[in-house]
Amino acid sequence: MVNPFPPLCRALCCASLLAASLAAHAEHAFSLYDTPKYGPGFTHFDYVNPDAPRRGTLYLANPDRRTSFDKFNPFSLKGVSAAGVAELMFETLTVQASDEVATVYGLLADDIRLAPDRMSIDFHINARARFNNGDKVTAGDVKYSFDTLMDKGAPAFKSVFADVKRCVVVDAATVRFEFASQNHELPLIVGSVPVFSKKWAQGTPFDQIQLTPPISSGPYLIDNYDLGRAITYRRNPDYWGQQVPSRRGMYNFERIVYRFYADDVARLQAFKAGEFDVVVEYSAKNWARSYTGPQFRDGRIIKKEFRHSNGAGMQGFVMNLRRDQFKDVRVRQAIGLALDYEWMNRQLFYSQYTRIYSFFNNSQLAATGVPEGDELALLKSIQAGGGKIDPAVFGPAPVPPNTNPPGSLRENLRRARTLLAEAGWVYRDGAVRNAKGQPLSFEILDDQGAMSRVVSVFARNLRTLGIDVSQRTADYALVAKRMEEFDFDMTSIRFPDVSSPGNEMFDMFGSKAADEKGSNNAWGLKDPVVDQLVQALVAADSRPRLTAAARALDRVLLHKYIVVPHWYSSTHRIAYQNRFGIPAKAPLYYQADPYVIGTWWEERAR
Repeated sequence: MVNPFPPLCRALCCASLLAASLAAHAEHAFSLYDTPKYGPGFTHFDYVNPDAPRRGTLYLANPDRRTSFDKFNPFSLKGVSAAGVAELMFETLTVQASDEVATVYGLLADDIRLAPDRMSIDFHINARARFNNGDKVTAGDVKYSFDTLMDKGAPAFKSVFADVKRCVVVDAATVRFEFASQNHELPLIVGSVPVFSKKWAQGTPFDQIQLTPPISSGPYLIDNYDLGRAITYRRNPDYWGQQVPSRRGMYNFERIVYRFYADDVARLQAFKAGEFDVVVEYSAKNWARSYTGPQFRDGRIIKKEFRHSNGAGMQGFVMNLRRDQFKDVRVRQAIGLALDYEWMNRQLFYSQYTRIYSFFNNSQLAATGVPEGDELALLKSIQAGGGKIDPAVFGPAPVPPNTNPPGSLRENLRRARTLLAEAGWVYRDGAVRNAKGQPLSFEILDDQGAMSRVVSVFARNLRTLGIDVSQRTADYALVAKRMEEFDFDMTSIRFPDVSSPGNEMFDMFGSKAADEKGSNNAWGLKDPVVDQLVQALVAADSRPRLTAAARALDRVLLHKYIVVPHWYSSTHRIAYQNRFGIPAKAPLYYQADPYVIGTWWEERAR
């Protein structure tokens, strides 16, 4: 599963109904549409143990199929950053609560003041905030970080912060972000800017910083590392934020060690042998068949599924529209008909999954049925303004094809043949060919062996249609490089889940991002209607308007057939050595790795 894009924290803005009060006094937290759950005097989040002991070492395996790393700068485009460095060493002005939608609380900032016209926002830096070299975190450092990321950081920063006019130092402890538009998400999305010191690798161009340890404010320091083998972080004994409410009870391990393994088989065997402590399993087959043995029977290893309420987002086989063979929507739709999900779920996934049907899957933002109400009105207004919308968009939202009786793969492939013929691709001489006699062909790129079974079955069905498909598995670094350059035909991508979509939609679907190397617009989508819908979504000042814009955007995207949707699970599969304390209450919206690293603690030593 390809996910080569650099990490980027997100934050969300205050509801417009709070604007007047925000102008009068500072706030500790902001919610886009609701009153924050935790009041000004809160001491910790409900999903942590505020009295968790700080001790011990957490051993983990390399995430994301990274078999090595060559830099400690997670915000530049080139290279592979060290596992954990972004999450453990860098902090932001605000952080999002994991048991609320679209609500953030202060971290480096201890109060926030939104201008009455909502065109700027001031953050006051906590007087206790310190970098790991002992220096105070200042407004100048925030401005330096923002300006540097916009100038030398990965392209995603320019997309997400495109509507920020500038960052201004008001005084040593106050920084102001001025906005170029009335974007309702901007007032706190700027709170997600990662902050680092001007002194970090001073004299070296930011995009060339490699193995110089960051000067940052996070809870951990780099203790030691061995390229290609391991990296160890140790908790900063002088960490400034241990009593900040949004950090209390979190990051409880004295050391966190990442050990690197060449493949999934070696990783699983190492876990069973006790070389590391926790594994998040994404393969249904492995979960059903490989997590067995005496360690599981006698309780030394716990195998558990943790429920979550995350919107499932989108995962699937993405087609690169920059390639000529994918230009015609009928070709893309035909390719989707060749995926027999029902057979895969029975034979490969042990019936553990549900099919993805939306870009906002498993949420109220997903388009279903025919457009109605505000959603229909938005689509009609864009059409009235000259937007070219496929008439089919005003009908039922597309649903993934299935092979449940009376349907069948055979019938789906017949439909696919018809669509291909309509697009000028006719089966003859053993292949689907265009008028020039050229065969329809493409490569499926992947960075992990676990997807090979899926790719091979999908490719087999495509070959039955007469499409020439090749399968290419490469290591993480090579795939990441090719993705940065958009050098692929089709690949499997897992896009981040979002519970309240906003500015990151420009980076995923905006026409401008399609030409920015390293952006999340992997499909190369350029469509003025999509741009207008993303703008409407970002400008939404109420939950109903956000819902209408998201459904309209989803509906238009689904009708473009730019991805062959995969599947999702409503649980995180986690196996762990039986020596950890886990908070009694789980968050609602969370990813497994940050949950373990951020909230668990050592109950018993190894």
